[in-house]
Amino acid sequence: MCAVSGRDPKDFDAFKGDIEAAERRVASEIDPGARALVVAILVFVVLVSFLLPHTGSSRGIDVLIANETAIADGLSLPSRVFVWLALVFSIGFSVLALLTRRWTLAWIALAGTTVACPAGMLAVWSRQTAGEGLPGPGIGLVIGWIAVLLLAFHWARVVWSRTAVQLAAEEERRRAVAARQHKTLLDDLDPDAGPDPDKP
Repeated sequence: MCAVSGRDPKDFDAFKGDIEAAERRVASEIDPGARALVVAILVFVVLVSFLLPHTGSSRGIDVLIANETAIADGLSLPSRVFVWLALVFSIGFSVLALLTRRWTLAWIALAGTTVACPAGMLAVWSRQTAGEGLPGPGIGLVIGWIAVLLLAFHWARVVWSRTAVQLAAEEERRRAVAARQHKTLLDDLDPDAGPDPDKP
């Protein structure tokens, strides 16, 4: 039986590329844990808010496509911007990030949802300060805005949390880079060669 310490270090170098690729793959993934269920519920709430009235008799879908009902209720630009941001980032990229567990998609979902938060505030404010005879904010707009705020909070927690495996992989990578930087040219040429006892 061959001892592990007796193996040639060059055998390990053959697998170094695979190990580094696996480390990069782990580092590019998120692990939301139980928070994934909360995010999924919030995405569903935002989706349901599209079926509820946003202002007057206009539902979120009416605001999204700017049909005659929304125009008759005095559709404002902040309302359309908020609904589109909520659709693309709070629903679309959130679902993609949950399904693929990709760090980049989670970041995009967080960034877009964060931008949707002030847009939702402007949408509610624009409906509250609407002109004479125009309806105020509906229950769907308020629920959708609150759900987007909570979604931004939970995506921030998911994106900034690092698993123990990711931290250990990064630490090992830093240690390997530091060890490579301390090697000299002669160490790279013949790592097993020791001092010659015949030479003074």
